[in-house]
Amino acid sequence: MCGRYVLRLRPAEVRQQLEQSQMPSEEAPDDDQVRSTYNFAPGYNGIVYRPAIPDSDSRKPDEKDENTNNVPASGEVTASQDPKYKLQAMKWGLIPSWMKRKPDYGSMMKTINCRDDSLAENRGLWNSMKHRKRCIVVCQGFYEWLKKNGGKEKIPYFVKRKDGQLMCFAGLWDCVRFEGSEEKLYTYTIITTDSNKQLSFLHDRMPVIFDNGSESLWKWLDPDRTEWSRDLQSLLKPFDGELEYYPVNKEVGKVGNDSPSFIIPVDSKENKNNISNFFDKQRKAANSSGGAKTATQGNPVIDKIGHVKGEARGTSDEDGTEDNAPLPTLPGNEDKRGIKREHEDADGKGETPGSPPLQKAAKTGQASVSPDKSKATKAGRKTRSATSNGSTQKASPATAGDGSRKITAFFGK
Repeated sequence: MCGRYVLRLRPAEVRQQLEQSQMPSEEAPDDDQVRSTYNFAPGYNGIVYRPAIPDSDSRKPDEKDENTNNVPASGEVTASQDPKYKLQAMKWGLIPSWMKRKPDYGSMMKTINCRDDSLAENRGLWNSMKHRKRCIVVCQGFYEWLKKNGGKEKIPYFVKRKDGQLMCFAGLWDCVRFEGSEEKLYTYTIITTDSNKQLSFLHDRMPVIFDNGSESLWKWLDPDRTEWSRDLQSLLKPFDGELEYYPVNKEVGKVGNDSPSFIIPVDSKENKNNISNFFDKQRKAANSSGGAKTATQGNPVIDKIGHVKGEARGTSDEDGTEDNAPLPTLPGNEDKRGIKREHEDADGKGETPGSPPLQKAAKTGQASVSPDKSKATKAGRKTRSATSNGSTQKASPATAGDGSRKITAFFGK
């Protein structure tokens, strides 16, 4: 699961906190390249931590790159040299490098998460990324919705590390350049695994979380590991550290809503009486324990719910692919092209568990249209999706309001 998370800190603040965990970075994106919000939704630009290797060096060993001359970009090194790492702005919702045209919105929503068990075999959508395009998705915590009354009611919970540190999710990334465009688009997905005992009451899936600066994290990022192995697969397991979780304001369910109240316990005294006291206590605790620091900007009304500027998507109450988060819906007309689940594998079958067989593009060069419903690859055989436990229903789009306000950020305990 992971359909919504929190990324309120600026890139420079994220960089500083990671360096305190012995995770240095050679560069970081500008503030305007990353969405800063308490309600981070699919399609937003987030922060990814990855090896600073050229895009051409992030392929499977047997893949060819026709668009590069294998010359490292400024600040980048090859995998054989001492590895360096960087923070990079990327869009949430992975688009494979072999896509020729921009996929439809529904297809992108299906690639915000990647199931850990779908990486076990050398085939499928993720096969061209898992060898070298491994990364860490950085956030401050995530949301999950608890279903009650037979699914008629959903209660949002906020989940964070008990020590107040940043969360480091296992992820995959890719870079695509569509036909007729010179611009590169970087995108990512978050890997999910079985839920641990703490969160099993919420959902049966959770993001793969690494301890910051841990041996497992560096093993996952190691650019010299260019072949998928049992060793890498074994890293994808439920988090065994301490987490803190509690119910929060239901308004977080609407895409575009933004407020620091979303990460405060809904039944807390602070939320009912003086919400600013909660932030003050958290700031003092963080400063004394060496955890995340609070950045205060001005004197905003903390409990006021604003709206992310430019966010025009609506929200559907349908469940996400790996979580119970309400789904963002696209306003207006959709592009009907979909992500082909994978280019042809070496065996020529080109199929992904849980997805329809590949349809080869027409000779005109246009991308094929993805079917609306998945079909079994063989008669009488039910397949498993690489991204979800079931199919996602489409919902009617709705339009949200506009307007935003800068608000106080906090984390740590």
